[in-house]
Amino acid sequence: MVENRSPVSGNPASALRLYWLSMQYANLRVGLLLFAVMLPHLHAVEKTRQTGKFVDIQKKSRDRVLYYLVNTPVTREEPYYEISVQVQNTLYVAEYTPLHASESLPQDWVAGAEVQLRIAGHRLFLVRPEGTELAFGIVKHTVLKPAP
Repeated sequence: MVENRSPVSGNPASALRLYWLSMQYANLRVGLLLFAVMLPHLHAVEKTRQTGKFVDIQKKSRDRVLYYLVNTPVTREEPYYEISVQVQNTLYVAEYTPLHASESLPQDWVAGAEVQLRIAGHRLFLVRPEGTELAFGIVKHTVLKPAP
């Protein structure tokens, strides 16, 4: 005679407990799946904007190598903007390379003017007068000593 050693054999209480544990395990799996799906979105919450003040704005240019012709570089002058913005006690120096050489920064952006901005990683997003953002790459930042 073969003996049945199943955990649910003939005992309704153990069958109910086994069913309840499997449902709890399923709920845990669903919860972990939802957490894993939502984690990138929680990290991507937009940071609040701050107010900064332009310290310096300069239009500069650098040579960009287009290609080499018999070991001689063929270059083109590429304009870019370098700005310095003070946010509280930190001075940020950032660069922006326009898509076209004729593109310019808003006329309201002059040294001493205030600007709305947000900082995300190595980028400084300045808000234009019409409300859109312009991304600058942060080159360096320094902490300023408070004035006595």
